[in-house]
Amino acid sequence: MNANPDVQLPAVSVIMPVLDEERHLRGAVQAILAQEYAGEMEVVIALGPSTDRTDEIAAELVREDPRVHTVPNPTGRTPAALNAAIKASRHPIVVRVDGHGILSPNYIATAVRLLAETGAQNVGGIMHAEGENDWEQAVAAAMTSKIGVGNAVFHTGGAAGQAETVYLGVFRREALEQQGGYNEEFIRAQDWELNFRIREAGGLIWFSPELRVSYRPRPSVRALAKQYKDYGRWRHVVARYHEGSINLRYLAPPTAVCAIAAGIVVGAALTPWGFVIPGGYLAAIVLGSLPAGKGLPLKARLQIPVALATMHMSWGWGFLTSPKSLARKVIASRRPAVHADATAG
Repeated sequence: MNANPDVQLPAVSVIMPVLDEERHLRGAVQAILAQEYAGEMEVVIALGPSTDRTDEIAAELVREDPRVHTVPNPTGRTPAALNAAIKASRHPIVVRVDGHGILSPNYIATAVRLLAETGAQNVGGIMHAEGENDWEQAVAAAMTSKIGVGNAVFHTGGAAGQAETVYLGVFRREALEQQGGYNEEFIRAQDWELNFRIREAGGLIWFSPELRVSYRPRPSVRALAKQYKDYGRWRHVVARYHEGSINLRYLAPPTAVCAIAAGIVVGAALTPWGFVIPGGYLAAIVLGSLPAGKGLPLKARLQIPVALATMHMSWGWGFLTSPKSLARKVIASRRPAVHADATAG
């Protein structure tokens, strides 16, 4: 909220890429419209080719509130949706929200204040994973633990400060325009890649634990495995496209996959001592799941090691099998420009 009524707050555009989000879309948009923010605000929903009631719910939201608009995203790809929504929006501050993300009540007001205080081009906070059943609670625990995601502060929390990347993000429009928006060849890892370009251009990316977005984990082992395989695959593309963008945290999962595979082969073909490596990994994730699952129901706690192994192995496998042709496509692509003078549809 605006503590000084004489200071005019900047207008804000909230952009939201959605695809098959009938379960969460209404709640996500209602959390935006209920923000404790006194400035002007609009919400632009980029609609992919959903197979559920997402389009119907979006149409209802447009009828119910004049601040809500929609634009088409026929490709269904997230970066294309984001660029379409940016083009259709018109305000100087751009807030990215996903269709299954729930903003805390003062999220936008806090982000606008932090942009002014820090001079950052993008600010973001914590991806607060919350599950609605035992499996989702197990995944949420894994995604917010250091054994699950290392020292990624936007997952595990930490002190405010300069960051490589942040979850979602609240941008100055000029930063998006300077970079030409999101690179649409990056089906995944588009946030990391954009933030890398902003930093390379001298811009500041700022993390603050004051900013918090609730996140709903994938509802099955298969869906989680696909998500993390894609993460690993596209993070390797970023590493190929931007030299110097890789660090040890990103190399841990592929190293673990190789070590476990080698241990199994050696154990089966030469000596049982080879099984020490996969056995040690299994023991580590079981022990690591104990503090991560504190306070959860027993069924959720028992599934945390499964979630951890799925995340680690899928990410590592995706990284190792990422085809070099993806990097060539990315390098050859041209990022579409985004403009501030378009109006929402």
